[in-house]
Amino acid sequence: MTNHLDDQHFAALRAIRRDLHTMPELSGHEQRTAARISALLADFGPDEIVEGLGGTGVAALYQGRKPGVTVMIRCELDGLPIAETGERSYRSMRPGHGHQCGHDGHMSILLGVASTLGRQRPLRGRVILLFQPAEEIGSGARAVIADPRFDQLKPDCVLALHNLPGHALHQVIVKSGHIHCASRGMRVRFTGKTAHASMPETGISPAHALASVIGRLEQLSSATAMDEKFALVTVVHAHLGEKAFGVAPGDAEIWATLRTVADRQMDGLVESAAAIAQQAADEHRLTCTIDYHDIFHACTNDTGLVDQVRRSAAELGLAVTELEEPMRFSEDFGEYGSAARAAMFFLGAGTGHPALHNPDYDFPDDLIRSGTSMFLSTLNRILESENPA
Repeated sequence: MTNHLDDQHFAALRAIRRDLHTMPELSGHEQRTAARISALLADFGPDEIVEGLGGTGVAALYQGRKPGVTVMIRCELDGLPIAETGERSYRSMRPGHGHQCGHDGHMSILLGVASTLGRQRPLRGRVILLFQPAEEIGSGARAVIADPRFDQLKPDCVLALHNLPGHALHQVIVKSGHIHCASRGMRVRFTGKTAHASMPETGISPAHALASVIGRLEQLSSATAMDEKFALVTVVHAHLGEKAFGVAPGDAEIWATLRTVADRQMDGLVESAAAIAQQAADEHRLTCTIDYHDIFHACTNDTGLVDQVRRSAAELGLAVTELEEPMRFSEDFGEYGSAARAAMFFLGAGTGHPALHNPDYDFPDDLIRSGTSMFLSTLNRILESENPA
């Protein structure tokens, strides 16, 4: 398989990327995006297209000429509930929705891989290109793996990339072992009893419990070295009663994001946070309910696959940077590590580029070339080294 896009194919993929950019769809609602991807994949001649995988997911299968291992490459379909700023000609046409994480670019890279595989099948093995829904809310990978049809896909290895502003354009950033933190959203609800504001003693107010829990949750943080002792609790939202001067509050709600390097430490952090909330409820005669949302498991990179990524970067003449610590942000890509060997690497989006999730962020089109080449080169290495002759 050739590892480079010619100018004609690059121009076509850039146009596709910009078209996808205009119509972002939120997690779990990517129907139009998925239909567009399926139509484009049909032009690239896969042996099979699986639609509706884990909701709106799409997978394209390319069978090699001889049997061997199966390599899956995953990208994301969903956008964000962020209003885009800027005057680019292809800006989002959906108010309040945008592709400020670059998933439009990641999809275009995978389409670049599909265009190459459609012209030249791998000699051995099988390649699956997965366009996954609902990454941003942490449920998409689990839904894909839970889909009964995933058993027929059975990848041996899973690869992914993510663009990363703050690093030189096209720089390849890698790390073995822990690569993304585990995280989850914790919602605590306190229920007491309302009262007239002139006689608050006749009610049960959650105000003191709310103030106490906010402080005590944040004290659970040990955000220093990014090792297995790392813990971070960020209170992101709080609500007390209603906007009525005549009513003493009877309910309160706290939202916090819990974050650790490893899943094992997350279990302990959840237990400690829940104990703080329940103790405050007991002290103030409140009912307490707790639920969890946006659950991301820790993401761990396979050492052997990361080494193949390094070798591909060297072959392509791309600079490589080794991360010393895991990324604080989370990725549901970690779910695939329970089903196969998995590795994610990063591509620098430019040192002065707006950060991910900034309203003025836009995916650098030039990364379509280097991303496609990195995937194709790494595919070649895995399929040649792990398949029987």
